[in-house]
Amino acid sequence: MPNRLINETSPYLLQHAHNPVDWYPWGAEALERARDEDKPILLSIGYSACHWCHVMERESFENDAIAEIMNRHFVNIKVDREERPDLDAVYMEAVQMLTGSGGWPMTVFLTPDGKPFYGGTYFPPVDRHNMPGFPRLLETVAGAYRNSNPEIRRVTGQLTEQMGRTANMPRGAGALDESVIHQAYNALATNFDYQNGGVGNAPKFPQAMTLEILLRYYARGHNDRSLSMLELTLEKMARGGIYDQIGGGFHRYSTDAFWLVPHFEKMLYDNALLARLYLHGWLATGRSLYRRIAEETLDYALREMTGEHGGFFSATDADSEGEEGKFFVWTPGEIETVLGAGDAALFGAFFGVSQRGNFEGANILNIPVKAADFAQRQGIPLERLVDVIRRGKETLRLAREGREHPLLDDKALASWNGLMLRAFAEAGAALERQDYLDAAARNANFLLTDMRPQGRLLRSYRQGQAKLPGFLEDYSFVADGLLSLYEATFQRRWLDAAMELADEMISLFWDESAGGFYDTGRDHEELVVRPRDVFDNAQPCGGSVASDLLLRLSVVTGNDGYAVKAVAPLRTLAELMGRAPAGTGRWLAALDFYLSAPKEVAVIGPLDDPATSALLRQVNGRYLPNRVLAGATGADAANASALPLLAGRGMVDGKPTAYVCENYACQLPVTDATALAAQLDK
Repeated sequence: MPNRLINETSPYLLQHAHNPVDWYPWGAEALERARDEDKPILLSIGYSACHWCHVMERESFENDAIAEIMNRHFVNIKVDREERPDLDAVYMEAVQMLTGSGGWPMTVFLTPDGKPFYGGTYFPPVDRHNMPGFPRLLETVAGAYRNSNPEIRRVTGQLTEQMGRTANMPRGAGALDESVIHQAYNALATNFDYQNGGVGNAPKFPQAMTLEILLRYYARGHNDRSLSMLELTLEKMARGGIYDQIGGGFHRYSTDAFWLVPHFEKMLYDNALLARLYLHGWLATGRSLYRRIAEETLDYALREMTGEHGGFFSATDADSEGEEGKFFVWTPGEIETVLGAGDAALFGAFFGVSQRGNFEGANILNIPVKAADFAQRQGIPLERLVDVIRRGKETLRLAREGREHPLLDDKALASWNGLMLRAFAEAGAALERQDYLDAAARNANFLLTDMRPQGRLLRSYRQGQAKLPGFLEDYSFVADGLLSLYEATFQRRWLDAAMELADEMISLFWDESAGGFYDTGRDHEELVVRPRDVFDNAQPCGGSVASDLLLRLSVVTGNDGYAVKAVAPLRTLAELMGRAPAGTGRWLAALDFYLSAPKEVAVIGPLDDPATSALLRQVNGRYLPNRVLAGATGADAANASALPLLAGRGMVDGKPTAYVCENYACQLPVTDATALAAQLDK
């Protein structure tokens, strides 16, 4: 007999729709029942690709005896954290305050008015490893609620008074300068793993925004070591098991310090951020490895994570057939069966395959030795090795398709789609891949129609249904992607849509008294606190992308009001950025843009003219993190655009022409790609 989750669209909630637990989705019905019956709320928050969420479901939520205790004592609410990051942020802060740590699955006990009084993460079905068994915990909490109500009111009062304070920093008023960026680099250099790459030890996460700081620092000309740190990390990740050597794309994180054994789920946001990072690495260095990884990652997203509607899916699970990683690992016998004995021996040796294996008796493919060195050791031409690898990877990928696939979370989230939209737009322009630009345009149309059916951008889409009012991150990420798509195509509709979303974002989320953005809009339901996350963690926070977006829009449009709202949070968070760069990577990128006197590039000329393409190749083929690009197909279009970067600009002698400016002061217009290159490199 299904429970109330059967009517939801979230794959994570639907996974629990046949539990014997009387689950409710978050909403008025559950909250009213808790108030009417004076029952505490058991709030369980997780997501579809969460391994321990599945474990707790199997052990406890599918257990009839445990479900009976839950149903007797509590109103039980299940939440997909990806659909409701607001609830996740509010109650994660409470759990961290109560226990000193957090994670998923998250288990929080609330009063009927939604105030937290106890919580934790995973609980086993019986007492184990100094953790109370879930049934004993349920009885204890229920008894405390019945018999110790004054104490619970005291705890909830203290918690709710403290919650939300982490984001309520004093409004900054000081000048911003490069000292913050230097301090951030020094902090990263101190904690860098100079043997394996990355920041910190195991478990090791691919912190794309943190690594972008290193590349930006190098681009500023401060310290070549920052590029060496970046390159070490990009190389190690690309050769490690965290990267899917067969199908492309990155797993969530490495359980070890060597990037070998991943936690096997794949998240859309990781792959969007890492595709851009590898693209930028290629633009800065010209190393073909980085271009290959960027393209393989985006090709994976096109092949496996894109819906017919043009939206991008959210994630794939770590488990299949009840085993973590089973879809991705190989035995020597399996490889030989698919490739044949000759190729299998060379292929397996290159990818570190052994009879013993490196993961539960099987092999996570990785590259212990670079291809050129391996070919030399084997005494074979590099060309032969490359051919065997290329053919073997595709053959194994097709064979792998016959396995049982991990669960696909096929909901589309606006914010994560915005991240991937920008990745495809940038890569399409830089790599001159029309298929990438087409994918970006399809995605933009999907976001502006299917996910914005009545003007208000919505959060989540699945099977023809869009739902939930969009959060700050949805607005800022989508507008950010649309601005990049405009720069890649010069189609004014994408810029207009970005500005429209930015204006609506300011109206819904900006708070003048705080000098910053809240994560929930003015039209959102009232929660215990109004959340405002200022940390860039696995993905950037909505506020950091909003500042970055508004700074870029200010330069493109000449609207100084955008810049004023972008800079205010940077002043407030300057000290935090210098002290905690691993949690403020996108904020630091916005600060770098603000301090850099961005290059303003305008290109006028028909897009189908080879001379226009040659000019754009010079702009898009360079690592220029602090530039904006505007364009028009001719003088009439430029004058009609009402953009300061294009006003009065036309083709010189009837030839496609580029203008390079800073603070609207321009160098001489050029029609030759070599001359443009010299201006850009100046």
